[in-house]
Formats: sequence, C-alpha cells, structure tokens
Amino acid sequence: MPPKSKSPLQTVQRNTDEIKRKVDSLFQEIQQADATQHPKQTEAFQRCIQLQKSVEETLKTLRALNKADEPVPVGTYDQRKREEDMRLLNLQHQLQMLAERLVPDTANKQVVNARIEKASTSKVEDEEEEEDNEEESEEEDDEEESEEEDEVGPSVNNFIAVCDFNSQQEGDLTIKNCNDEEEETETEEDSEEETDEVKQRAKTDKQKEQRKHSGTKSNWDAVRKAVTEISASDVLSAMGAIPAGFRPSTLSKLLEEGKAFRSSHFLQPEYSQSQLAFKDLLWSPDKGSVRPRVSRVSLTLTLWSCKMIPPPGVGVQVLSRHVRLCVFDGTRVLSNIHTVRASCNNKNTRTWTFSPRVSGILPSLLDGDCFVRSNSQSPELGILFELGISYIRNATGERGELSCGWAFLKLFEASGVPVPYRTYELAVNGGTPYDKGVDVDPSIARRASSSVFQQMMTSRRQPKFFVKLKYANSKTRTALQLLPDTLVGSTCSIHLLALYRHILADALLRDRLTMQNADLICSPVLATFAQVLDQTDLLDALRSVWAEKEGSLKRSEKRDGEFMKTLFVQLYMDTVYPLLHSLALPPCQWADQETESLRWRIIAGILAVNKQKESALSSLLSEEAAQEAFDVSEVAYDFLTKARETAATA
Repeated sequence: MPPKSKSPLQTVQRNTDEIKRKVDSLFQEIQQADATQHPKQTEAFQRCIQLQKSVEETLKTLRALNKADEPVPVGTYDQRKREEDMRLLNLQHQLQMLAERLVPDTANKQVVNARIEKASTSKVEDEEEEEDNEEESEEEDDEEESEEEDEVGPSVNNFIAVCDFNSQQEGDLTIKNCNDEEEETETEEDSEEETDEVKQRAKTDKQKEQRKHSGTKSNWDAVRKAVTEISASDVLSAMGAIPAGFRPSTLSKLLEEGKAFRSSHFLQPEYSQSQLAFKDLLWSPDKGSVRPRVSRVSLTLTLWSCKMIPPPGVGVQVLSRHVRLCVFDGTRVLSNIHTVRASCNNKNTRTWTFSPRVSGILPSLLDGDCFVRSNSQSPELGILFELGISYIRNATGERGELSCGWAFLKLFEASGVPVPYRTYELAVNGGTPYDKGVDVDPSIARRASSSVFQQMMTSRRQPKFFVKLKYANSKTRTALQLLPDTLVGSTCSIHLLALYRHILADALLRDRLTMQNADLICSPVLATFAQVLDQTDLLDALRSVWAEKEGSLKRSEKRDGEFMKTLFVQLYMDTVYPLLHSLALPPCQWADQETESLRWRIIAGILAVNKQKESALSSLLSEEAAQEAFDVSEVAYDFLTKARETAATA
C-alpha cells in the first residue's frame, strides 16, 4: 500500500508548534536565570536569532502554499492558513521584542535593529523601490565620502543622532544632532575661503542622510513603541500561561482612567443642551416630586452562567472572576460600567455562575439581577459583556486584569423593534470588543472538520454566555423611571437610588430660591451619596439597615413620601456617613480578599455599635472612632461641578 501523502499545511503547523515550544522554553529559562549573567544572556540572544530565522523561513513557506498543494480537499483551508500566519507573526513579534531585551552590547543592538527592520520590510518595500533610482545617483557621492573618511581615520565611539532627544528620567542622556556644529568647529582651523564650501557640503550630507533613513526611521519608531509598550499579557501569552484570545481588559482600563465611567458620575443630573436647566431631572407640580421619564431602553436582566471559559495556565492565580457590562453601540461606551462577580466550582473552573436576587446582608457585587437604562438613539445599541479575571503571578507577585472574551447583545432589530424578552445564548469572542473574528481559543476552531458530528462537538466546546432579558414588574418600572436616563446597576439598589433622586430634586428644583441661584447646598447626603456607589460594601450596609427598618414600618408610613425621605436621610447619617471618612476603614482594593474581609468586619462592627445608640453623633465625636480631617466638601453639594454635560447622541 503506497504511503499516505503528507499535507504541506499540516507540516507547517507542526513546524510552528515546534517553534512555539522552543520560544516558550526560552522565555521560561530567561525568567529562571539571572539576567545579569552575561554568558547566559549571550547564549539566549543567539537562540533568539536562530528562532527568528526559523520563523521567517516557515512564514515564507506558508505564504507560498496553495490549496491545490493539498493531497486531499480541505474545507477550511484559507481559514487555517490565516490562523497559522497569525501564529507565526505573533511569534515573530515576541522574538523581536525579546532580542531587543537580550542584546548584549551596542554593536549587537545595531544588528538586532537591522533584523527588526528586515522583518518588517513588507511596509517599507514600496518606499525603498521608489528611492532606488535616487540612491543609485548618489552612489558616486557616497564613494567620495568613504574615501574622505579613510583619510581622516576611523572614529571611535562616534554615533549619529537621527533626531534630538531631551532627557526625561534620571540617567537619560540628552542627545543633540550636532552635525552642523561639528563641521563649523573643523572649518575654524581652515582658511576662510573653504568655510562656505564645507558648510554647503555638510548641509548636503545631512539631507542625504535624512532621505536614507526616512523610511526605516518611521518603521523603527513603530517597532520601538511596540517594545516599550509590551504588556504583562504579552509575556503570559508567550509563556503559554493564558489562551491566545485573552487580552488586557478594555473596560477595566476605562474604569481606572477616572470617574467618567463610574456609577457615581452617571447618577448626577445631566444638563440640558442650553445648560440652563436639567435634562433628566424634572419636577412634577401635580405630584410634588420627580417627574418620571421613559427611556428608550429600560429593562432588567439576569446573568445566568458562562460556559467553556478556558482557565489560565500554571503560574497564574485567579483572584476574581467577573463580568463587566455597559451600554455599547459598537464603537463607544455610552453608560457607566457595572461589575458582577462570578463564582465557580474548583472541579469545573470553565463554568461561571451568578447569584440572582440577592437580599439581606449578602453582597450586591454577587447580584446577577441588573437593570439597564439608556436613551441613546443609535441603531446598533446593545449591551456589552466583558468576561474578566483578576490575577496574580506566583513568580513575581504582579497583579493585573485580563479579558477572557466578550459578548454583545443587540437590543434592537434592523426594523427598530426591540428584541424579545427571553434567554439568550451569546457567543464569547476573543480579543477586544473592537476586534472581529478572534477566537478565545483558536485551537478549538483549528480542530474543526467537515463532519457534521465533529462540528456539533466543536460548537459545544465554544465559550458561551447565557443572559435573560426580563420585563420589569410595575413597582420596579415605576422606580426605574425616576432614575437618570442612562444608568446600569444592581436591581436590589433601585429603591435606594430612587429615594436619592427624590431628595436631589427637592434640593435643586423645589427648595432653591430661584433657578438662577447657584449657591452651595448644605446636604451631607447629596455631597457624599455618589461616593457610596463606588464602594459596594457601604451601599450593602445602607441597604441592609434600610431593609430592616422598612420591615417595621406601617403601611401608611410607607405611602408617605416625605416621611420616607426623612427616614432615609436619618439612616444614612447614622450608618454610612460615619464610615466614609473613618480612619479604621482601609481603602477599597479590587480583588483583594483580605482587604474586602477586613472592611466588612469593620463595617459590621460599627453598625452594631451604632445600633445601640440613638444616633451616630456620638461615634463621630468619640475618641475611639478616629475620623479624617473635616473638609467642607463633606457637607456642601455644588451641582455646578457635579452635574454632567449633555453627551452627543448617535
């Protein structure tokens, strides 16, 4: 029986797997070894150069393949070929950055730079072809220059600065392009007759040098930028510690940049287009309270589960599994970013679950029941879900957050009709929300075949996210219409947010002397409540105390709006307000279990003490309960700086 013909594409795949194994081994050895040991550094550098050559040869072989070269038909040939091309380019990029780190001296660094420029010649080839004729015409001038340099003698430790660089950190060297100054210094010894000629020649040489390096300089700047911006995820991916589709968290980065995407920001009233009134906070004279507003999107949803989410590899400890969600139109984040923490069984870390309908003292951070409000008119409006993990590297102690994939639920059909309320099974994509066609784990798609059964099995192994859209009940709908037009949060906190909006409307719309009055408003609740939204354990404390108190109220008291607002202010001042500036309470640290537990123990202890007293004033004045130095911003609400400007709507 004749031997079975080998597939050229499979051969390339095996070669790529072997190269990746060697690259991973090299990264691990570098981490374990002392970077200051010069022999090991030189050996690693040589291995890196050899691996670069292997990648280039394999990439050249891959791009020369055709579908007709295969001994048997392959249904997904083009897709598999593109995936191998991406794998090789990724390895090439990692090796380029590694070579830059390992280069032993300046001479070798020039070699590395040349290899990096050569590896990225696809972008520069067109520019070089356009400059061929110009370079040929300059060859004679270059020969004359080299003869003159030989007469003078070789210079030692001389470098040419392509551009000026001002020192930015301690130890940096300020570099000046001083070709003109050097030429002027040399001509001072010559006769005055030769001065003009030498200056003109120096100017011509400088122009030719700039033309030579114009193409490669811009390309090298791009490579240098990529080297300096290497992230922890690149290192983990190179080590094989995380799947190829994982990326640095996009939504987490937005949260870290400031308050623009936090709940505390979106809870504040929004100015109208003229900025002379409020857009989403209006007064109803008939009811004597906030006027309800109907948003284009006002719904509740339940996060059910995430399935087949690949875990990170050895050496990475997961501190938190969570889902961050927001309103998204495909290009912009249009709301605050809300986070729900997931849990999983140690025996099955690929399945994440959530806890719907949180009540009592349980943390709202685990609440899978959420609400979404948005008044954006974008036809592509939907909800973006980013699945993420917070991690710590066992070897270095470095912390970070990665996106394990993302899913998008479009809320309107092409005709403009809202999507039905039901449970949705969403595919989880790899990369960032701005990437298309990236798999969380490309190896699953690569193993797919033309068999229907195999395709079904492959589909079952793909990551999925399950979410249920629900139509809110009458009580919840009424409370939602009192909230800002755009806001995402936990359903268990809607009634507290609605009470806050009532108090806010009283201060801004009912009790101000005139609508032109912009004086500070003395109200500790208005001045500090938004801060509580960014500290979920404090919000849970208020929710717990309020639920306990509300359960003992009479039905007539619950229907009395003024009584409920007064009671809310009293409970807030007796519980949460003393905690906000307590020196005993450590600052919040995301995914730090020790800090989270310590904060909750302190909160529970202070609540128990305050419960035995008539008010929190004694706690504020007690020597045992140390507080931060008082600041007037704790009691003064300035709506001119707090209110939001109207955002541009799509």
